[in-house]
Amino acid sequence: MRPARPRRSCLAVPGSSEKMLKKAQGLPADQVFLDLEDSVAPIAKPPARANIIQALNHGDWSGKTRVVRINDADTKWAHEDVLTVVRGAGANLDCIMLPKVERVAHIHWLDVLLTQVERELALPDGGIGIEAQIEGPAGLSEIDAIAAATSRTETLIFGPGDFMAAMKMPALTIGVPGATGYDPFDTVLMTIAMTARKYGLQAIDGPFALIKDTEGYRASAERAAAYGYDGKWVLHPGQIDTANTVFAPSQDDYDKAELIIEAYAHHTSASGGGVGAAMLGDEMIDEASRKVALVTAERGRVLGMSRTTYFDPTA
Repeated sequence: MRPARPRRSCLAVPGSSEKMLKKAQGLPADQVFLDLEDSVAPIAKPPARANIIQALNHGDWSGKTRVVRINDADTKWAHEDVLTVVRGAGANLDCIMLPKVERVAHIHWLDVLLTQVERELALPDGGIGIEAQIEGPAGLSEIDAIAAATSRTETLIFGPGDFMAAMKMPALTIGVPGATGYDPFDTVLMTIAMTARKYGLQAIDGPFALIKDTEGYRASAERAAAYGYDGKWVLHPGQIDTANTVFAPSQDDYDKAELIIEAYAHHTSASGGGVGAAMLGDEMIDEASRKVALVTAERGRVLGMSRTTYFDPTA
């Protein structure tokens, strides 16, 4: 099993910007991904690798999941991205994000290459995880095979920009489909979420490019949260707090979830009567209630939340 990492807010940081690499270290994002792909011009990619290595090795990323997004597997940069970054900072790296995953061979390539470099450097086999970005219809059609390809995989990520282009959607802003009356992303979001849950992975929603539209970002995040997503990309520090709030349980919800679990454990025990359904206040709880509550409880536990209420069987 891969480690359970908070990923409510996944901050994109261009590897070509030393200023942004430094600033990101002090921001309250759960995850940072230091980018070598779309946010970095072709001429700037080699020096960006060096910037990222310097930042990973000498920066303070306390409490954050450290990820590097390489160029996609079909580009001339991808192989050297992996070799340079992992050789330079593999001990200070949690995951590699692979964009534009169009077929399972892309994941197999990265998995084998990471294993080779880990062994070369005497790093733990499989220590570096993979985040797979689904950005087109080909990748979506192979998503089951992609998700099951290696135990390294930790997340499936929706990449709306390239997906919109591949599907020839009549829209001009990334993350905003441009349609009225329906959402053309619904099926894609559900497919990614279902596949992630099927294989025990986290599901992450991609960017919302209207940086100043805080309500639009919130609505986009809430849509993804409604499908069970674990987090969303952040393109600007102003989006971080919204993501952290939307993808975390409220204190009341966390307390209720733990209370349901605790109460149901009591009622199903011999001392509690050994019943399969019971009343908790005005609500009937049963095994299905426990499973639903466990989702919220586990998210709260990963975030280090503390309970403020406890079940009293004598009440």
